[in-house]
Amino acid sequence: MIPPPFLKKFLLAASVLVTLVFGACDSKEKLYLYNWTYYTPHDVIEKFEDEYNCEVIYDDFDSNETMYAKIQTGGSNWDIIFPSGDYTSIMIKNDMLEKIDKSRLSNLGNIDPELLQRVTYDPDMEYSVPYYWGAAGICLNKSKIPSYEQSWSIFGRSDLAGKMTMLDDMREVMGDALIFLGYSVNSTDLDEIAAARDLIEKTWKPNLGRFDSDSFGKNYASGAFWLVQGYPESVFREIQGNKELEENTVFFIPQEGGSAYIDSMCILKGAKNIDLAHKFIDFMHRPNIYAEFCDTFRFPSTVNIPARVLLKKKPMYNISDLMKTELKEDVGPALDIYIDAWLDTIRVGG
Repeated sequence: MIPPPFLKKFLLAASVLVTLVFGACDSKEKLYLYNWTYYTPHDVIEKFEDEYNCEVIYDDFDSNETMYAKIQTGGSNWDIIFPSGDYTSIMIKNDMLEKIDKSRLSNLGNIDPELLQRVTYDPDMEYSVPYYWGAAGICLNKSKIPSYEQSWSIFGRSDLAGKMTMLDDMREVMGDALIFLGYSVNSTDLDEIAAARDLIEKTWKPNLGRFDSDSFGKNYASGAFWLVQGYPESVFREIQGNKELEENTVFFIPQEGGSAYIDSMCILKGAKNIDLAHKFIDFMHRPNIYAEFCDTFRFPSTVNIPARVLLKKKPMYNISDLMKTELKEDVGPALDIYIDAWLDTIRVGG
């Protein structure tokens, strides 16, 4: 049956309207983030999308090595990436980052100048803007482990065999072993790196359920593991709402110290949305937004000074706890020594 003329006109108008509506949706500017898992709160992203009438596409990674390898394969369309300092340094040297146009950023003055003194690889923020200064540590369930020492030596406890995990992260685990042995997390000494490798392989690894950077938070929340080395935000996010587990979860940075990181917001070379990327970087350093970011993960406001008085939740650790840690730095050609130690003796078969 052929529709009458008035129906034809109605259908045509409806078709045009649908095209316009969906076309408008498709025309929204998109910002592509490549960030660590659980590292930018969804509510913060929604606020940015609403204010700038855009869409944020969020991809995540679980280690600097994974991030770097994927970018090297090419074909990525990410605008902003969040590498740690050692990899920010590597990417600056390899001309993989766009320069930051500081004239577009009104909130750089909120960044702690004492922190910038630690950013030896880019102290003037030419290629990176600090996002967070923190450290991985240990989360444990004190109802399952009532007696413990706040030390990396806990991974040598055979009574906890199969109930512990460490990160599947070369520089984190190797760095913690080095610092436990009294060495620098950035050691380039062959004998020191070998000693750290042997400690992990012979003393720690036999007691581990696995090396895990991806699902340690979920597995801790499920009770599969009682103690995990990792980032507190990943654990806190998974146990939210479980009052008993929240009350029994302890996070600490071991007394020997450990590997610290400064993660930064960097614009990837060839990014298509450079203007929107600058807007996002500046948005994150608004004091109220940065405080919301910290409160979501119970972080101290380690980077943004004005946000410190706006925090509503008690952080899981204090800025003072980071003073005993050491920042991971680019170890140059010695990185190959770390890779050999990690692949040949730690990950193979485990």
